[in-house]
Amino acid sequence: MHHFRYDEAGVLCAEGVPLPVIARAVGTPVYVYAAATLRRHYRVFRDALHGLDSLIAYSLKANPNLSVLRLLADLGAGADVVSGGELDRAQRVGIPPERIVFSGVGKTESEIGEAVAADILQFNVESVAELAVINRVAGQAGRRAPIAFRVNPDVTAGGHAKIATGHRSTKFGVPIDRARELYARARAMPGITVTGIDVHIGSQILDAAPFRSAFGAVVELAAQLRADGHDIRVIDVGGGIGIPYGAQPGLAPETYADVVRATLGTGTRLVFEPGRLIVGNAGMLLASVLYMKEDSERRFVILDAAMNDLLRPTLYGARHQPVVVQRPDGQADHRTCDLVGPVCESGDIFAEDVLLPPLAAGDLVAFGTAGAYGAVMASEYNSRPLVPEVMVSGERFGVIRRRPTREESLALEEPFSVEADAVEGSP
Repeated sequence: MHHFRYDEAGVLCAEGVPLPVIARAVGTPVYVYAAATLRRHYRVFRDALHGLDSLIAYSLKANPNLSVLRLLADLGAGADVVSGGELDRAQRVGIPPERIVFSGVGKTESEIGEAVAADILQFNVESVAELAVINRVAGQAGRRAPIAFRVNPDVTAGGHAKIATGHRSTKFGVPIDRARELYARARAMPGITVTGIDVHIGSQILDAAPFRSAFGAVVELAAQLRADGHDIRVIDVGGGIGIPYGAQPGLAPETYADVVRATLGTGTRLVFEPGRLIVGNAGMLLASVLYMKEDSERRFVILDAAMNDLLRPTLYGARHQPVVVQRPDGQADHRTCDLVGPVCESGDIFAEDVLLPPLAAGDLVAFGTAGAYGAVMASEYNSRPLVPEVMVSGERFGVIRRRPTREESLALEEPFSVEADAVEGSP
């Protein structure tokens, strides 16, 4: 459920704010988030987990905007971070370190040092090489770092090959059949304390069966590790619960929670890392029509938003449901069109063969389920400014990340003069 609805005049609103009001105030393209949806989705997931000793560690990579994080922190969320920058964001909004887990295959030595100093709940370790660095950094600081190996159960799941992370050939995790050997090695390190097991098999998973298989393998491993003398106190089960995209149904949190109870039981502290589940349908990308191009074989609606603003359709073939912001009066003659952006790439396409009512320059179009992996993946390709973000609460709204000016974007660059003979001469 989300809080984007048409009012009696046929105007699409975010909670109590008509989207044209935001477009006039902020310009387009712009991301718009509904605070009520963020709250509701967090609470629905929390309530589905009732009776479990659980920590909901929101996955910052989905949407790390400070205002989004602060709202979730106020609800009690922890954080799943994959970089020093994300760790800093989590700390800035007041998420306690004992509610932070650090994931990712490429943690740098300086990032590990930051997390050790912060005294986070757990490092989710993805390789022996990483384990050695954590051990060294923690030892130099006179500390012991709490770790869990991210085990790879060789379970294929996820809405696209590029977001499937649990099968044997991915870069993520360590083979589950080597886990006992690796945990024994970790126990012998003076800068390491073994605390748990981590698993994450992919994103946008719509079937409960892969979760059941992965969790069953983890339970078996936990029993083996405890028999080996390891104090396994935490099982981090990652995220990946599929959500609705347009007419495509998601996996109900209650169904997922039933699988958790049936496989993992209630005797261990469980860490969950939802991201898209909470923020995906809390956001829309609002764009304006620039041109109608109808003098070719296809009918194109050219928007001011582009692939650099919302990369997922180009990167994953993702489908974000487009809707017109102003419903037409009466029975408009819908026509098939392609929604595209202005970037000089053939892949700059949001949707093809979409039935929409007549559109003209200046009309507004919104793309649904854009709250996750939208603004956070944006770039300045074609020297286009980063897209701004707006939060709506009731009948109020505010800019939570503004559109940078050209001067601000250029300020990061430093001039470098190369003399002609240096260019033409020897190396």
